[in-house]
Amino acid sequence: MEKNTMKKQNINGGVLHEITPLMDKDILYIADRQKKEFTYPIHKHNVFELNFVENASGVRRIVGDNSEVIGDYDLVLITSVDLEHVWMQNTCTSTNIHEITVQFNFDLTQDSLFAKNPFRHIYRMLTLAHRGLAFSMNAILKVYNQLMSLSSITDRFKAFIQFLEILDTLAHCDGARTLATTSYAKVNIGEDSKRILKVKNYIDNHYMDEIKLKTLAGIACMSEAAFSRFFKLHTGRTVSDYIIEIRLGYATRMLVDTNKTVADISFLCGYNNLSNFNRVFKRKKGCSPTAFREYYHKIKVIV
Repeated sequence: MEKNTMKKQNINGGVLHEITPLMDKDILYIADRQKKEFTYPIHKHNVFELNFVENASGVRRIVGDNSEVIGDYDLVLITSVDLEHVWMQNTCTSTNIHEITVQFNFDLTQDSLFAKNPFRHIYRMLTLAHRGLAFSMNAILKVYNQLMSLSSITDRFKAFIQFLEILDTLAHCDGARTLATTSYAKVNIGEDSKRILKVKNYIDNHYMDEIKLKTLAGIACMSEAAFSRFFKLHTGRTVSDYIIEIRLGYATRMLVDTNKTVADISFLCGYNNLSNFNRVFKRKKGCSPTAFREYYHKIKVIV
């Protein structure tokens, strides 16, 4: 995003640390702009962000280790201070891009207002958004008019209430997708059932080893068949797909943050066969590990 009014500070890894205009006593910072292109480099910041983009088909949106080309409308919520993100011009030819950015800083501790019952849906959504959360077209349409008018509200209290209504509507909409993988975003899972949590903790601690279905089923005190159904019901993914996601999350983080060879990373992430690692990586990420590293480093150049 192009944020000319915001201060910048370069930190490790070439990722820009953005110092936003949001002060300690402020609740919202709203930027509503028309632009011809995206020029702001990959960055992260110590506040939450809801970013809406329209008329930008062909733009590449990167959130952590997730990379997607967006359509005419895009709405993403990010609530992690460590999750780098960027909207890149890519193949977009539009010269009438509309972008609305709302930055905010809510307390999400267990004793905070947002942990209370009336806000439980918003709280859960904000927690999921630690990995970045992309909303469906149906959700975008439901909040479109409120987003369009948000920057024109001069009364700070009313603007805040309208923003809460936007969040509440989004929190009740189906179809939102988390973007970055759990391991890349360094997210701790806390709301799963005890059985699922035990299994996930085991996978997270042993992703570099061979993980057998029999072992995981034993942790859950279930038969293999029953456990497979149970895991899919609670996570929406098969056991094998979940293990792949965790391993590739760690792999992409090492590709970005270290100078380890692809072969070493493959081994450290539980793949004893480099060809198999390359094949799985390309199937899931759309490019080879080497191409991912080169592309990521390329977009991290500060301009």
